[in-house]
Amino acid sequence: MALNEQAITKALDWAYEKAVTGGIPGTSDAYELAEEFLQKKGSSDDQINALIRWQNTKSATSGFLTGLGGGVTLPAAIPANLASVLYIQLRMIAAIAIMSGRDVKEDQVRTMAYLCLCGNGITDILKDVGIVVGKKAAQSALRNLSGKVLININKKVGFRLLTKFGTKGVINLSKMIPLVGGVTGAVFDGVSTHIVGNTARKLFAE
Repeated sequence: MALNEQAITKALDWAYEKAVTGGIPGTSDAYELAEEFLQKKGSSDDQINALIRWQNTKSATSGFLTGLGGGVTLPAAIPANLASVLYIQLRMIAAIAIMSGRDVKEDQVRTMAYLCLCGNGITDILKDVGIVVGKKAAQSALRNLSGKVLININKKVGFRLLTKFGTKGVINLSKMIPLVGGVTGAVFDGVSTHIVGNTARKLFAE
């Protein structure tokens, strides 16, 4: 299926809204997920690391896929496997943000969440918009960005994800989540999820 940046952006917005507000039968939203892991023993870092480890298990994907089989409606032109990856990873990122005391309904936090999906590529995107990376200044700068700059960052994220997920606009996520009959056979790319989770912890918690 051919994809473009606009479709990726639409998929990001859909997945983030579902992750934060619920709406996928059989799954916890980001607030419920955060609350569950905040109940675990240890420091906040330990709790966030426990969430990231859980996210790498097959159980993290099962609820979404069950909901998908139950008639969850996806936006036009967005493949189910792409929606799965974005929803599950953005829910983890949003939960980490909530556990770190952030308001996931703020536009700045949403953009930071999208950035986390780029993993190590976050540095290049922030440099492109003139944000110093590797310092707390990056967090403060992101919190105070204008809507115009946030839109620019979101577009750069869309382009990078398009490059990451497909070649020449063609999506191929079969190695990440093979969907058999639409709902079964979920296998997550643990390396990718681990990088995304660590990026979220560094951006929101540290």
